[in-house]
Amino acid sequence: MSTQSTIVPPARLARFSRALPFWMSLGLIPLAWISAYYGGWTLLILPVVTWYLFSLLDLVLGLDLSNADLEADENDMFWYRLVTLVWVPLQFLTIFGLLWYAPRAAHLSGWECVGLFFGVGVITGTIGINYSHELMHQKNRLERWWADILLAMVLYSHFRSEHLLVHHRYVGTPRDPVTARYNEGFHRYYPRVLLACWRSAFRAEKQMLARKNQPWTALRNPFFKYWALQAGFLLLAFLLAGWIGVGLFLVQAGVAIWQLELVNYIEHYGLTRKHLGEGKYEHVQPRHSWNAAHRASNWLLINLQRHSDHHYKPDRRFPVLQTYGPEEAPQLPFGYPVMTIAAMVPPLWRRIMNPRVRQWRATYYPEITDWALYNKHATPLPR
Repeated sequence: MSTQSTIVPPARLARFSRALPFWMSLGLIPLAWISAYYGGWTLLILPVVTWYLFSLLDLVLGLDLSNADLEADENDMFWYRLVTLVWVPLQFLTIFGLLWYAPRAAHLSGWECVGLFFGVGVITGTIGINYSHELMHQKNRLERWWADILLAMVLYSHFRSEHLLVHHRYVGTPRDPVTARYNEGFHRYYPRVLLACWRSAFRAEKQMLARKNQPWTALRNPFFKYWALQAGFLLLAFLLAGWIGVGLFLVQAGVAIWQLELVNYIEHYGLTRKHLGEGKYEHVQPRHSWNAAHRASNWLLINLQRHSDHHYKPDRRFPVLQTYGPEEAPQLPFGYPVMTIAAMVPPLWRRIMNPRVRQWRATYYPEITDWALYNKHATPLPR
């Protein structure tokens, strides 16, 4: 960890006042309803607040280099855990409440309804999927169910299987489709990863069942649960607003998935684990994920930007994720809100990030002189 970091003791971590900034995400819910009620220019509120306001706050508030004491227990993290649980019913009521309201609102045109659900997709992708990510890593059955419900609301349930069984195990290797390749623009990455992640998730679950001498059609295959939940939410959208409701539901789901994959693209761009020979790769270290210590966007994203520690220690809850200095992990120049905007402009992205990838290689792997196979993810598949 950074030598500049300060340690936050458990007693201080447990205070509600310490957890309160992470509750700011709940403020996006009333903004969605304000947009629906007024229409017009207010439809810009959700994207502007999520992308630009928190970027400005990062600029004003700077970095947070403090780290929670790892002796903190579940009781110390009560207020942090609660926000992720409270979000689930609030997101459900927001999506389906607006599906009932918006098509019946005389002041909203068809395009305004689409704009409204674009904004809803920004928050279901930025907050909802992010909270599902936190919940799916927990051992508590309720939290894992909550994760499945959040993902089904954006029609991306397979993300849980892909993330837990593939991404964390194979990050930085050719077997992980989510690790963005060096010089791969987002517009090439996105269609590739949409198909590859579904396939790798299904294959991982099929292989797990095969090890237990069961076919993929066994009811223990979570894909049946995924499909049932997603079909249930699509049916509910239809019952509330007919085919218009289904269309608007698909708009928010599509935007949410785009937001998720933008973040996935950023988190490991150009970073690879060293191949040790015969399909063996070095263990995952903090240096295999981009780290960002920007205070405000970490409040919004419940410390997701401390991604270096998340991959190093995946079982840590978000309040105790550690931040690292540049001597231990590569650093993003800005928080995720700015970086996702840059990722949509590949020449700008390469100008910002390619020199940092090359510096990362020189810093951690000076012995590797030919990166051609790593650039193409053409090193041997991990065993």
